[in-house]
Amino acid sequence: MKHAVIEANGLSKVYGTGATEVRALDGVDLDVARGEMLAIMGASGSGKSTLMNILGCLDVPTRGSYRLDESKVDGLDRNALADIRNRRIGFVFQVFNLLPRTSALENVELPLLYDRSGRTVDTRALATTALDRVGLGDRLHHEPSELSGGQQQRVAIARALVSEPAIVLADEPTGNLDSRTTLDVMALFQELNEQGVTILMVTHEPDVAVYCRRVIELRDGRLIRDEPIVGRRVAAEDSLVEEVA
Repeated sequence: MKHAVIEANGLSKVYGTGATEVRALDGVDLDVARGEMLAIMGASGSGKSTLMNILGCLDVPTRGSYRLDESKVDGLDRNALADIRNRRIGFVFQVFNLLPRTSALENVELPLLYDRSGRTVDTRALATTALDRVGLGDRLHHEPSELSGGQQQRVAIARALVSEPAIVLADEPTGNLDSRTTLDVMALFQELNEQGVTILMVTHEPDVAVYCRRVIELRDGRLIRDEPIVGRRVAAEDSLVEEVA
């Protein structure tokens, strides 16, 4: 059995008190093995964003326990959570969040500049390797305005990978992309997953979720479905079919 990189038990998040109490999460249990590619689905208000924020150490649960890569996360203070976010978690969002008038290389270097571990690293070399990994080795010095939407998302993915995180959290990563570019980006995610990268992806699109290995679904803050994806699709093959067509 593969090592569990995420172990969450009884995660609950409650906002307000008394009559105004809102349970955004209600006792969610979730284990994710290293090397999985997991889709998190659910309607608006189902709790999927709250779960992503807790797993990404952007928020803390009201109740429940959370271990990331065998380290206890629940109960840590803000500085410790920030350190975990920087070293162990890579984020990819629907909005690319790239700095304008700044090269792809400099955008990817950014997380390394906030590394407070005291280790000495060659940030330029690591950023170059990350961009090579996503197929942008020839776009190192291009600014975001000189890149297509798909290329900008690849820069964002390289930025998420540069610190060699335990997990990559992708929040609607294809939401701003057309269908062809969506296939290209999903093919990249699948390639990275084949290399061992653990990926959790929030999506409301079933057509995107089918490229993952497993899907969970939330409703009213509770986990209602957790199952492997049978007949998982391969984005690279779909892209090739579309190109030939």
